[in-house]
Amino acid sequence: MKTAIASLAALAAVAGIAMAQEARKEIGPGEGQVDIVAWPGYIERGETDKNYDWVTAFEKETGCKVNVKTAATSDEMVTLMNQGGFDLVTASGDASLRLVAGKKVQPINISLIKDWGTLDDRLKEAPWHTVDGVHYGVPYQWGPNVLAYNTKVFKDAPKSWSVVFEEQTLPDGKSNKGRVQAFDGPIYVADGALYLMKTKPELGIKNPYELNQAQFDAVIALLKNQRQLVGRYWHDAMVQIDDFKNEGVVASGSWPFQVNLLEADKQPISSTIPAEGATGWADTTMMHAEAPHPNCAYLWLNHSLNPKLQGDLAAWFGSVPSVPAACKGNELLTDAGCATNGFENFDKIWFWRTPTAKCGVEGGCVPYSQWDKAYREVMSQ
Repeated sequence: MKTAIASLAALAAVAGIAMAQEARKEIGPGEGQVDIVAWPGYIERGETDKNYDWVTAFEKETGCKVNVKTAATSDEMVTLMNQGGFDLVTASGDASLRLVAGKKVQPINISLIKDWGTLDDRLKEAPWHTVDGVHYGVPYQWGPNVLAYNTKVFKDAPKSWSVVFEEQTLPDGKSNKGRVQAFDGPIYVADGALYLMKTKPELGIKNPYELNQAQFDAVIALLKNQRQLVGRYWHDAMVQIDDFKNEGVVASGSWPFQVNLLEADKQPISSTIPAEGATGWADTTMMHAEAPHPNCAYLWLNHSLNPKLQGDLAAWFGSVPSVPAACKGNELLTDAGCATNGFENFDKIWFWRTPTAKCGVEGGCVPYSQWDKAYREVMSQ
């Protein structure tokens, strides 16, 4: 993981990404609303469960009405931000530098973020939101992409991602064909790369986001074979939940969010991080370069680091807070929650980032545009 971070920092320097504009110097009166593009489950106002509400009090305190547009993939987030009209986005690492390079987000004046000092030190200068010492967002939450599985089929947690990549007979005596899923997003190529990095070391993959042509071709071949096993490619978290409950899905890469909701519904679902490790996400709240409501946006950025919000969100989503103080004294998360959600696994996760042609691999790497094209072809088979 440290190698990935170093490579990403180098990438930003090579790319020479310039600031879109100067950071704001002060926060003025709220404009009455703030429009946020967010992952499902990230901005809750108690409509699904009254215990999880970090919007209502903010609206009363600031007068800024929170409007949320959920997005199911990073590509969708980038498209929405390119279209404009939004103030903030909870961007993962495979979107954040694209937004910076495209000058769609503005620098953040961290002196206006009163609780910046409470952030996890591992996130303060993270290269997915910091370019040439300039911050383009406020860390929100992070976590792994887990392997969700049906506990009636798997009495013991699967030890390898092979259960979704290779055709095999599962412990219940039936094939996995048609009973597994894969993520509907080109960044999933990295999951295949991580699997081959551990299971086929002769390929020489050192970083699942830096693939030369031969390595990339091997991963795409793996995903083409996987296509014969996949019953559905998922991107809607709620649809995946229904698929586990009603459509016979027994194993899939997933987010802790779906697993938490399924477990709360007393479904026979659990999750694990297999021996090969996991990709993951470290999400940053970023402000549009032309945010219509910048004052309310800054007020939300400050609110987003509130320890109560951070702990409640981590309990709801199954993620890890960006504010370590949230790990203690939260009734919903409990004092064991951060450890359960993987607080100590930071260095074991290959966090999402956008692949580029410029990388540390001799001869260069396959860029995201080719990941996108090849993966769409795989899914359309």
